[in-house]
Amino acid sequence: MECRGGYTESMESINQLTTRIGEAVTVSGWISGARSSGQIAFLNLRDGTGFVQAVVTLDRVGESVFNAAKDLTREASLVLQGTVQKDPRSPTGVEISVSDLKVISRTDNYPITPKPHGPDFLFESRHLHVRHRGPWASLRIRDTFLRGLQDFFAERGFIRFDTPIFMPTAVEGTSDLFAVDVFGNNELYLSQSGQLYAEAGALAHGKVYTLGPVFRAEKSKTRKHLLEFWMVEPEVAFLDHEGNMQLQEELLCYLLNRIIEERPEELDILQREVGPLQTAATGPYPRISYDEAINILKKQNFAISWGDDLGAPHETALSKLYDRPLIIKDWPTSSKAFYMEPFENDATRVKANDVIAPEGYGEIIGGSQRIHDLDLLESRIRENNLPLDAFDWYLDLRRYGSVPHSGFGLGIERTLAWVTGASHLRDTIPFPRMLNRLYP
Repeated sequence: MECRGGYTESMESINQLTTRIGEAVTVSGWISGARSSGQIAFLNLRDGTGFVQAVVTLDRVGESVFNAAKDLTREASLVLQGTVQKDPRSPTGVEISVSDLKVISRTDNYPITPKPHGPDFLFESRHLHVRHRGPWASLRIRDTFLRGLQDFFAERGFIRFDTPIFMPTAVEGTSDLFAVDVFGNNELYLSQSGQLYAEAGALAHGKVYTLGPVFRAEKSKTRKHLLEFWMVEPEVAFLDHEGNMQLQEELLCYLLNRIIEERPEELDILQREVGPLQTAATGPYPRISYDEAINILKKQNFAISWGDDLGAPHETALSKLYDRPLIIKDWPTSSKAFYMEPFENDATRVKANDVIAPEGYGEIIGGSQRIHDLDLLESRIRENNLPLDAFDWYLDLRRYGSVPHSGFGLGIERTLAWVTGASHLRDTIPFPRMLNRLYP
């Protein structure tokens, strides 16, 4: 049975105007800038899909409409009619010669002016700033990125498996948790990761992924930290360490190619050089062991010892050696989470990897093969001083039909910061939540 009728738009979208040259159109939107001189007015119009210049002349529209056009200020809303004309000087290649317009809403004293504003002011006004070209471009790339994630996994037989945000315990045994008091009786935590529940999904469906917000209570003000951010976490039954790294590489190549193809205008607005992204969109990605990474850093005079985690300066130094993402694999057991599978011939190392973005953007993916042996997993939980009873359901996954399996987590904002060339993660999410930013 088919649905009756269908949704249709009575007005044209700005991003479709190049297909309507010479035709009469009706466009609705908001003024992003305006100027006039003598008997001609230029209106910069946005409608959410793009930007276009509309030209209003006195002899064509008459005095009443022309005066209304001249009085328009930034963010006034309107509907206009006109003819689409070629304009090689325009970034979009077209402009609109206006025949009539109707003002819907006028504005006065719009707070974000063309003069430079500091980031504190702009994020205090984030609800308005998202309308402007930079945030507009960044968030459209984010949309393509998120749709690309879901398409990539759907094309490969994964299902989306939604996991809870309230968690009874930490996933990785850290203390960086947001505690939530539930009616004064029980203490829960905001999720750091959906991974443990995704493992249950993988043993039910074979291939799953989670996608949603996660929370880290880190008192950090660096450009690479948010209190609330988004992650995608695939989990696959019968997938080993090598296959897991290959899946990560294929995902990044897919996403980069899709953004390059679908969002050239947005990348241009952000002044993001496309060449490095095109290089990174092709494999194979270089792979080095943790031991090799430590030796490279020591030769560069970093004070680092085997077993130490890699910080931002280390990741930056390593990333500068390669023109595409770097995979660092086979980490010390002591530096990674309790659930990671050790090597059969060397229990001091686990089958884990990080992916480091080029251009100094740091870690964007962390993944591993998971422990599938019940006794080993129990001992690792005890070694990490974690409450065994809290993980009883997780141990059930090893008691009943356990298999080797692997997965990873990709930080959406960290990856987008690299893709868009952003200087701070806050630029890649609509309303960032940081140590000093919880409004609006």
